[in-house]
Amino acid sequence: MSTWMITGSSSGLGRALAEEVLAAGHNVVATARNASAVQDLADRYPDHAAAVSLDVTDTAALPDAVHAAERAFAGVDVLVNNAGYGYVAAVEEGEDDAVDRLFATNFLGPVALIKEVLPGMRARGSGTIVNVSSVGARTTIPGGGYYSAAKAALEGLSGSLRREVEQLGLHVMVVEPGSFRTDIRGRSAERSARTIAAYASVLGRDGSSPP
Repeated sequence: MSTWMITGSSSGLGRALAEEVLAAGHNVVATARNASAVQDLADRYPDHAAAVSLDVTDTAALPDAVHAAERAFAGVDVLVNNAGYGYVAAVEEGEDDAVDRLFATNFLGPVALIKEVLPGMRARGSGTIVNVSSVGARTTIPGGGYYSAAKAALEGLSGSLRREVEQLGLHVMVVEPGSFRTDIRGRSAERSARTIAAYASVLGRDGSSPP
């Protein structure tokens, strides 16, 4: 039996993964910005699931979330950095604040969480880090440049991290999902408030298919 800490467990891929891991008999620390969104998992699996509030951009709160996992199940064996969202904007349209938030959620937050779980994994000599990226890191599309850049950054770091920790008995892997029926392009996506008419056609704002 292993303990999985899964960020962004309230819906989509994170929720589906949490359900499967619990059904297989493992422990899950299900995190969401509001723990009430994953409390039903803890209620259904009281001995194997813990619901923890976690905003990955709040780096000051990350130690408390990891400590909660350690109190509940002694340690984190598998960290799944799944929390994230999309951002649609032509590069010229990108807003600084929005891009900062995007990178904080899709890159900097996962990196900070990795650094929180690594000491425990190193002490035990075992552990796996799963970073959920996107096919967009390899196949870029108009309007998705900033999202692709954030995921490519996560992949680049993952490759170096893998080589750093494999001699310690730890494993790092990247998952590159394609299109899923989730909210990544709906509720979980932002669009630039700044629009430039010159990009209307390539971004599908003129009635053609959007990216």
